[in-house]
Amino acid sequence: MLRKLRLTIAAAVFILISLLFVDVSGVLHKWLSWLAEIQFWPAFLAVNAGIVAVLLLLTLVFGRIYCSVVCPLGIMQDVVSRLHSRVKRNRFSFSKEKKWLRYTLLAIFILTFVAGIVPLGALLEPYSSYGRIAESLFRPVWIMGNNMLAALAERIDSYAFYSVDVWIKSLSTFVIALVTFVVIAFLAWRGGRTYCNTVCPVGTLLSFFARFSWLRIHIDTEKCNTCGLCERNCKASCIDSKSHKVDYSRCVVCGDCIDKCRRHAIVFTHGKPRLSAAAESARSGEVDRTSVDSARRSFLLGMAIATTGTVLAQQKKKVDGGLAAIEDKIAPERATPIIPPGALSAKYMAQHCTGCQLCVSQCPNNVLRPSTDLFTMMQPTMSYERGYCRPECTRCADVCPTEAIRPITRAEKSSIQIGHAVWIKANCVPLTDGVECGNCARHCPTGAITMISSDPKSPDAPKIPAVNESRCIGCGACENLCPARPFSAIYVEGHEQHRTI
Repeated sequence: MLRKLRLTIAAAVFILISLLFVDVSGVLHKWLSWLAEIQFWPAFLAVNAGIVAVLLLLTLVFGRIYCSVVCPLGIMQDVVSRLHSRVKRNRFSFSKEKKWLRYTLLAIFILTFVAGIVPLGALLEPYSSYGRIAESLFRPVWIMGNNMLAALAERIDSYAFYSVDVWIKSLSTFVIALVTFVVIAFLAWRGGRTYCNTVCPVGTLLSFFARFSWLRIHIDTEKCNTCGLCERNCKASCIDSKSHKVDYSRCVVCGDCIDKCRRHAIVFTHGKPRLSAAAESARSGEVDRTSVDSARRSFLLGMAIATTGTVLAQQKKKVDGGLAAIEDKIAPERATPIIPPGALSAKYMAQHCTGCQLCVSQCPNNVLRPSTDLFTMMQPTMSYERGYCRPECTRCADVCPTEAIRPITRAEKSSIQIGHAVWIKANCVPLTDGVECGNCARHCPTGAITMISSDPKSPDAPKIPAVNESRCIGCGACENLCPARPFSAIYVEGHEQHRTI
């Protein structure tokens, strides 16, 4: 019962949170963004005391169920480990806890966030690691499948699917995601939950509370014949069948040991089992009350996990200037990177973002991409080669689980200045090609750009843009829709500190 509940809920969580990252429809975030919010470290950074308290309380009652049914990286390890177990069964064995390694990595993890070196700590954070894997590795495969369906639908004049561009948004983040996936998959294939119980800082943190959990795995020594099946099937390597001991700090309450025990000697209960009563009950053929209690508690476990899942709470439009052949734009060299509205400042973003890539995957206009800067690696920055930040869109702020991008309304976004436009005379089409343009002025949502004569003394002189920096919000519409290629004649410089205008 325990194992079936765990598998059902874990499968649902894993599939749904994966869909949140790979979704191209732009609608699932309204229903599934809470899955990112209930992850332990994002909730901690967002100072969401309610979620953190619930997760810690669940750990104190049930043990580390977070690691087996809520954390997507933990569930991914189970999938890989299960594939190997189909080839080689009974392959695990008890191993002692490597305290020095676990606590050293936890100390490094905490110090990186305290010192503001967040990208380094984010490499170990489980939810963000899975987010990068899902965005960089799983999403392209999903999009290619979507594009195949779109091509087939087009043949029968159906628009049920539409094609979406597949492109690498950051080579460095892609490499990090690939290396992370290979390392974790190798450890899971070889040793099950090795990463969770040796490297993962969240697992180590929760292990402090799991040691004192009210409900635990217990071995009935009167029923146990020391066959070792529980130990050889424990992917956490925390069961010592010879001494009938369980390392509760590493147990993730997966239920595999209970399922494998042929003598029903393992129960999930509070306190130690009543050995003599259990033995006498088994001899008399009566219903095993311990098993009944275990089933009831397993159901309670499932209900508690499901309770934590309560909601806590455009397709891309391709356009061009119409005055030049469509050619891929090249990003300009920006003195100051642009960060999303709601992030408050570059410093605030750097201290709170774990680089999970959820905002990047959810951006409907392809504006967000991971930073390649050493000190803000994997954190979102903005660039306008493929689209611009539409004033009516607040998707990134809606889905950010750590509130590195704080929730904002559409009205608030229209008044937040994240940067200002800069005109480049050498690239401007009216001056280089001698034709009228004005695309930047026509599409500026705040009216910050006006067209003026390039020569006040000559009424027939080409008109060029003039930028009113006090009205410009840095949305990038002018940069994206400028017909000049490959470099726009107008681009946006970011602001270190956002301000309201």
